[in-house]
Amino acid sequence: MSEQLSARDWLDLGLKVLARHGFAALKADRLAKMMGVSRGSFYWHFADIAAFHAAILKHWREVAAEQVIADLEGRETAEDPLARLLSRVFSERLTLEKAVRSWSSFDAAARAAVQAIDRRRLDYLEAMLQRTGVRPQAAQVRAQILYWTFLGVTFSDKPPPDDIRQALLDELLRLARG
Repeated sequence: MSEQLSARDWLDLGLKVLARHGFAALKADRLAKMMGVSRGSFYWHFADIAAFHAAILKHWREVAAEQVIADLEGRETAEDPLARLLSRVFSERLTLEKAVRSWSSFDAAARAAVQAIDRRRLDYLEAMLQRTGVRPQAAQVRAQILYWTFLGVTFSDKPPPDDIRQALLDELLRLARG
């Protein structure tokens, strides 16, 4: 590569590698080879592999939660934000989500990142439901049901076919709205 790589370039590649090959593939040598550069370029941006792993987890939160929320909040459309959110998350390939959660089963930092993003997402869902008039306690319960459904789909071997997915979305929206 002729242009200088940024930390973001490394992090974006890291998320792709994590999604495709798992946590064990997040090694400086492997990533540098994929980028066509020396390991020195990696270490220019990250003190060590642990610093890279911490940055990957932070970047995952940004991509998997904060950008999604900003996109939902930033759009002025007549479409229901909850419907947009559910449609989005249930149509995506969730390999990155699955990879980070697998990583968290044996790494404390990854586990803390997953717990933080779970809390952020649940709080957001709960607030979203309350804005539509759902009482706080009911919003909390419904947010948890929606989130558990998302996690179940994440770990399913096979995503539901389109017709079943749409029926699932319709039913989830009906349950969420009460």
